[in-house]
Amino acid sequence: MSSGAPSNDVPRTVSLTRGRFITLEGGEGAGKSTQVRLLAESLRAAGIETVATREPGGAPGAEQIRALLVDGEVTRWDAMTEALLHSAARREHLVHTVRPALESGTWVVSDRFADSTLAYQGYGLGLGAATVAALNRITIGDFSPDLTLILDLPAEEGLKRAHARGDGAQRYERMGIGFHEKLRRGFLEIARGAPERCVVIDARPGVGEVAAAIRAIVRTRLKADIE
Repeated sequence: MSSGAPSNDVPRTVSLTRGRFITLEGGEGAGKSTQVRLLAESLRAAGIETVATREPGGAPGAEQIRALLVDGEVTRWDAMTEALLHSAARREHLVHTVRPALESGTWVVSDRFADSTLAYQGYGLGLGAATVAALNRITIGDFSPDLTLILDLPAEEGLKRAHARGDGAQRYERMGIGFHEKLRRGFLEIARGAPERCVVIDARPGVGEVAAAIRAIVRTRLKADIE
């Protein structure tokens, strides 16, 4: 699957060899950050230039917005405000990090992208899929990842893992179990609706087993020669 361009993107030079865009999605504690790092290392070891990044964040302005979203009280923002902040951060991330890397032939592996806004604000906070889709059209146009890996595990287990990290519970981790259960169902619904792009991976096994499953999918779906 090729990644389309935002309709209001600035003119740019297109590389003859475009990079691939891989996103990792899932609820809190699913191990996305670790798996992003491991996948990026595997791709680099295979001689594929790779950028590892994250959302919200991944560009200077987006990192500033990140602090507004992950810190503070649970009720700090309503669902629409949150979605708008995520969309603004995503636009910065796309324009300043993702798009330039892909156009230069570099692969990009991101901890979260647009599916997280649909799952968190659309499903989890009840904003609705149609509203999030409208924001995405404005923010990223028809741009889409080449491959999305959804790390799935029960919400309660994910929260236990997140809290066990000992780095202080972020704002989303302090939301109730009901929110996180809706979040999980949202991600699974996203996967069902886009099977050509999304693959659900059981995140309950150990880090090594999950990493091996991810590498196998990347080899099959994107023809990457990685061990």
